[in-house]
Amino acid sequence: MHSLVLFANLLIGAALPDRGIFPEFDNAVDITLPPALGKEHTWLRVDGKHQLVTLYDGEQPLKAYPAKLPAAPRFANVNEVDIVHSLAPADATELAAALAPDARVVCGAPTRKDDVDGDGIVNQLDITLGARKLTVNKARYFERYVGIKYPGGDVPRTEGVCTDTVIRSLRNAGIDLQKEVHEDIVAHPAAYPMVEKVDASINHRRVKTVVRWFERHWKRLPDGAPFRAGDIAFFDTFPSKDGPEHLGVVSDRYAANGKPLVINNWTDGYTDGELELLSWVPVTHHFRAP
Repeated sequence: MHSLVLFANLLIGAALPDRGIFPEFDNAVDITLPPALGKEHTWLRVDGKHQLVTLYDGEQPLKAYPAKLPAAPRFANVNEVDIVHSLAPADATELAAALAPDARVVCGAPTRKDDVDGDGIVNQLDITLGARKLTVNKARYFERYVGIKYPGGDVPRTEGVCTDTVIRSLRNAGIDLQKEVHEDIVAHPAAYPMVEKVDASINHRRVKTVVRWFERHWKRLPDGAPFRAGDIAFFDTFPSKDGPEHLGVVSDRYAANGKPLVINNWTDGYTDGELELLSWVPVTHHFRAP
């Protein structure tokens, strides 16, 4: 597998270069690989600019690993890079189990479209890491109107509703949902008939408004499509009402029944955490970052 040799001893305890929310939790979160991961379509991106090695399964990013690599953004030849030797031992072992001996290796940083905040961690993994940090922060469910700054505004981090879980998770990837939703409402008011008053403090915190933004700007997956970590799921929690009333971020962790958990803030009495919702709460919309 090129230079992927199983002896590694350099980066024990190194953190990812995440530029997102709650940096004090960067060392407290990690992504778990999917169970029963096959090796047929796994491959690596080696990014010397950001000192990262990212594992993919086809088009799906699975996990980013901190590395100690030559600092050039690209390399002339992958054989110039002793990839696994640049990783912490546990990461090297995990990668070796996930890759076929002839796994493809691509050198270079992801595009800015795939990595909005430019930290080298692709959007879907950045969103997952942001959601994981929320499970450590544990904001309590508290529904109220709060006037917040614009752009980049947020309610106090000790509180939030289901939309705030997604807002903060996307912000970890450099996506300001407050700004994106507000600008889209102003530019295309006919697309948001549910908005009675343009208010950048609250419009993006309303489920039926934010689902319209996702419909307009993200990839909507068909019913039955596999859920991946970092996807956004909308739920019908009140069947007597039209449309979704809840949303959350699909987790990298799985329930005992094999379903992915959902990182969300469920309702009164809850805090940001993981719940198994996919087997019993109807999903109205399923989105993935474009």
